[in-house]
Amino acid sequence: MRMFSAIKTSTRAISLFAVVCAGIIAVTQVSTADRISHNEREQRAKALYEIVPRSSIENDLLEDTLELVSPALRGDTTPFVAYRARKNGSVSTVILPLLAPDGYSGKIDLIAGFNADGSVAGVRVLAHKETPGLGDKVDTKKSDWIYSFDGMTKNASNDERWAVKKDGGSFDQFTGATITPRAVVNAVSRGHDYFIANQVELLELAVPQRSGEQ
Repeated sequence: MRMFSAIKTSTRAISLFAVVCAGIIAVTQVSTADRISHNEREQRAKALYEIVPRSSIENDLLEDTLELVSPALRGDTTPFVAYRARKNGSVSTVILPLLAPDGYSGKIDLIAGFNADGSVAGVRVLAHKETPGLGDKVDTKKSDWIYSFDGMTKNASNDERWAVKKDGGSFDQFTGATITPRAVVNAVSRGHDYFIANQVELLELAVPQRSGEQ
């Protein structure tokens, strides 16, 4: 009986310990997830406002969003969020999340802002696994290469300037690394094409009436 009682007591203690541990793990996971979400939001906000300074617009970029779907930009049908900047009540810049699937070391996540006049407001890389000292020059902490997109426009979807110089375009490649800048240029080019093709929705423009409509 004493042995049975001891086993029973030990079992209860072990069960209680397991419950307490599970609770601690659950609380830790929730708090960690909240911190990660907060840090990701802060990182995204920093990148967004580097493209469109807070002082130059009248709205909150993180609150003025539009949910979209485009396999051409993201590679699948998962919805993504576009951010819109406003001046004088009108959408002045749209920032799209892009994906370069063909980086040297994997996918490159980036955002690109496009002004209402079709020019590029700016581009920032959010995450990548490119080689340190070579492909990581897409990061503003490593070089100013990404600023070469600022103010660029496209004359057509096949504008030859939108390629690295090795491919006959106007964008510099990195010494010993062409794949990474090529992937980023191609991704931003696709983003520009998407912006031009969907300006009515993205900029909240009035749809032109057809002849005879009232």
